[in-house]
Amino acid sequence: MSEHLCHAIGCEVPVPPRLAMCRKHWFMVPLGLRRAVWAEYVPGQEVRKNPSRAYLDALNGAIGSVRDRERCSAEAIMREVER
Repeated sequence: MSEHLCHAIGCEVPVPPRLAMCRKHWFMVPLGLRRAVWAEYVPGQEVRKNPSRAYLDALNGAIGSVRDRERCSAEAIMREVER
């Protein structure tokens, strides 16, 4: 089975093709968005390379949520460092 990299921005953790993200990043995504991604997932789409627009939209929402959480975390760390 081939792998691809986690879709979280900057993450280089390999994951199975049917999964969007590594465990760490996936569980940063709010439950409602995780459910939306799985609701739109069609088994085999990663093999056929034909995900639906609804799946891609849900995945982009998940990626954005991780980006926003990581940005907030980085900003909080920088505020602490600058004290």
